[in-house]
Amino acid sequence: METHCSPTPVSYTRTRVARGHHGVTILEVHLPADHWADGCFIDLERRRVLQDRLANEFNGRFDNAILWFNDPMAVTSFAGHLGESMIVYDCMDELSQFRGAPPDLIKREQELTQRADVIFCGGRKMRDKRLPLNPNTHFYGTGVDCDHFGEALSTKLAVDPDIAALPGPVLGYFGVIDERIDYELLAALADAQPNWSIAMVGPTAKVDPATFPQRPNLHWLGGRPYERLPAITKGFAVSLMPFAINEATEYINPTKALEYMAAGSPVVSTAINEVRTNFSSVCRVARSHDEFIKMCRREVRSPSGLRIQRGLNLAAENTWEAIAAQMDGHIEAVLARRGVAQKEPAAQTKSAPLSSLSSTQPAYV
Repeated sequence: METHCSPTPVSYTRTRVARGHHGVTILEVHLPADHWADGCFIDLERRRVLQDRLANEFNGRFDNAILWFNDPMAVTSFAGHLGESMIVYDCMDELSQFRGAPPDLIKREQELTQRADVIFCGGRKMRDKRLPLNPNTHFYGTGVDCDHFGEALSTKLAVDPDIAALPGPVLGYFGVIDERIDYELLAALADAQPNWSIAMVGPTAKVDPATFPQRPNLHWLGGRPYERLPAITKGFAVSLMPFAINEATEYINPTKALEYMAAGSPVVSTAINEVRTNFSSVCRVARSHDEFIKMCRREVRSPSGLRIQRGLNLAAENTWEAIAAQMDGHIEAVLARRGVAQKEPAAQTKSAPLSSLSSTQPAYV
């Protein structure tokens, strides 16, 4: 379910099927922008329009549903109001530390933490913070689609033309460009090696592109489709994680780390906590701008084959399928304790995890 602040006088909803995932129905809820500041209205209206869908078009499809929360702000609207069989809190970011976080986020996040039947955290530090409030809290780092990003290893795949057009060795990043990026580091890297090209691939969020450092060899390329990322990464002499050390990065566990690894790329990162804890045997981890630049020079000159192989092995051990199967075990344990009957999957889907949203298994909202 997605909530949108829209220029509409009255609320409306529409559905679409998730691209590439035909078992996933996305409900778009468009709420009037004129009422967006009225928190009580938004809470009640989100609940009303979803309950209306459940009683009509979705009738019977989501009985005893599993409520799967990514946004703690939604807890007031839905938790305890939809006849759910259980609540899952999928805690992938410390959202309260992001720029523009709602004032009520901390309070609602605490409520969701206490109400959830199981919590999955994307970082060890996030898990440790929530464990005293909910003992059924588990750390699951990011996963990776090895088949997709592994295409970069194929001799048949050409380097993406936008990267191939850049001169010299190309050092690159893909992902959201926001307050988590160390812009001073990028400027220093570009200045230190004017013969290199620094490629920043991704959409911007909560930052003004007009404030980005400008250098002849620093290229802000904007967003690119997911399908192009293997070809883009194939053109990187070094894959970068140039994150600032600040509140927004205190808890992050970057998905791109394993994606870079699955593509067989050398990786240089700043010393964010989860990278130091989980990936130091693969990534070069720098504690200063100077060290970051030196590590990049080292990898451009002589990439570490040992670290690249470790990265390929680590990616292979952390596929999304493997993670989903483990998470399913926690979900099934909660349902079993509650005596919730689970239908036997059809033969062709018996091995699929609950999170695949098979119509023969408990539905997720």
